[in-house]
Amino acid sequence: MEGLGLSNNNNNNNNNKPLSKLSVTSTPVSTPPDTPRSASPLAKVPTSKRVNVLEEYEKRSGEKPKLNLVIIGHVDAGKSTLMGHVLYSLGHVNDRVMKKYERDAQKVGKGSFAFAWVLDETGEERDRGITMDIAMNSFETNHRSFTLLDAPGHRDFIPNMISGTAQADAAILVVDASTGGFESGFIANGQTKEHAILARSLGVQQMIIAVNKLDMMNWDQDRYNEIIEKLGNFLTQAGFRKSNLSYIPVSGLTGENLIKKSELVPWYQGPCLIDLIDGFEPPVRQLDKPLRIGVTDFFKGGIGSSSGVSAGGTIDAGHVQVGEQLMVVPGGEMGIVKALQVSDESSNWGAAGDSVLMTLSGLDIMNLSSGCVLCNPLSPVPVTSTFTAQIVVFDLKVPITNGYPVILHHQSLDEPASIIKLECILDKSTGEIIKRNPRHLSKGMTAKVKIQLTNRPIPLESFKDNKQLGRIMLRKGGETVAAGVVDEILTFGS
Repeated sequence: MEGLGLSNNNNNNNNNKPLSKLSVTSTPVSTPPDTPRSASPLAKVPTSKRVNVLEEYEKRSGEKPKLNLVIIGHVDAGKSTLMGHVLYSLGHVNDRVMKKYERDAQKVGKGSFAFAWVLDETGEERDRGITMDIAMNSFETNHRSFTLLDAPGHRDFIPNMISGTAQADAAILVVDASTGGFESGFIANGQTKEHAILARSLGVQQMIIAVNKLDMMNWDQDRYNEIIEKLGNFLTQAGFRKSNLSYIPVSGLTGENLIKKSELVPWYQGPCLIDLIDGFEPPVRQLDKPLRIGVTDFFKGGIGSSSGVSAGGTIDAGHVQVGEQLMVVPGGEMGIVKALQVSDESSNWGAAGDSVLMTLSGLDIMNLSSGCVLCNPLSPVPVTSTFTAQIVVFDLKVPITNGYPVILHHQSLDEPASIIKLECILDKSTGEIIKRNPRHLSKGMTAKVKIQLTNRPIPLESFKDNKQLGRIMLRKGGETVAAGVVDEILTFGS
């Protein structure tokens, strides 16, 4: 995993193939050989009603590319206020609703939280003044279409932050520039550092650093330079390329530098925030891989007035269409897609990178759980309790030894596990083995380890087969101790 000290020589040879020639039913290497095979998932869809998704995707590629954008940073950095103000300025919230938010916020003594309420919709979030779960919205720039994921900053809700960031293609790291504000997020136990490390570990490569609340410092250029120098050094050490990082001074409360250049900051010569966002490069999507949809939300009832159960998540790989039969893993239960929404818009198909909500028939809600995977029944995702992984070790109080207990985070799942064997220490740049069977792992080391789940097997895939489903985070005592990629699935079975 480039930038995290994990060598990755598995080049995707399909990147240059025309979409119409990409295979959509290839079986991943990690699928066990005795996996049962069934009829085509589209067997019950009349030929005349089937969608050639690859052709439709090529047509859509001429439109604005779709990206998933996550907003991260230390608690109280002003993430929700910043993006709430952006959405209001773009016309996604009308004046009448905004005035109501302002009145309601003033009534409870939180007048400055009005823009945050655009994203923080639950009563508890508004009462506590913090984001607790992932808030989702959509917006467009001149050349891009975005699904916005507002992640919680409080350390108590890191699992929700990981779940949201795992779906992201790019990030905005919001930093509090006020006196003591930056320092509280950047020193030990601050979430500025941890969020940045988590984002990079989860595959985010492009990031904007929004230095917020600089109006409280009278737009002090020295304060801005101090912050970006410290952050810049840290972020490059964490694996971000300098060319993929942008910095901007902003005020989420007053709106300076959000959708137009501010005259209050004459020393800043760069573009405004929305133009920086418009410059994010869309990633290469895994259309040629078997269908994988990590479920992040589910509920009883269908889209609109339809019946059934509904499941939402981001398509990590492959594509899906209405009428298609899907398998729920773990469990192996089958359901048929009856209705489909992509970014809250009705559609009859979705492809890798899309945020989807689907209504499924023939499926009991008891068969769904957060973290389960919807997939092509011809190529189901492996379910495993033991695997090897290449990891990078972060800041540790106690070195990692055989039997080291952790909480394993994988998309929206967090499960107890143990590092049962330290196989070898690897060279960060070449991936060559430096030492076999080490006695311990300490900060900064790259290693191959064997991990075993404690309670139950989970859906998992090797990184070479699926980059999204092949990433893991390891935490202990409320801190992230390591991150890495799945190397090999060792056991199969649910």
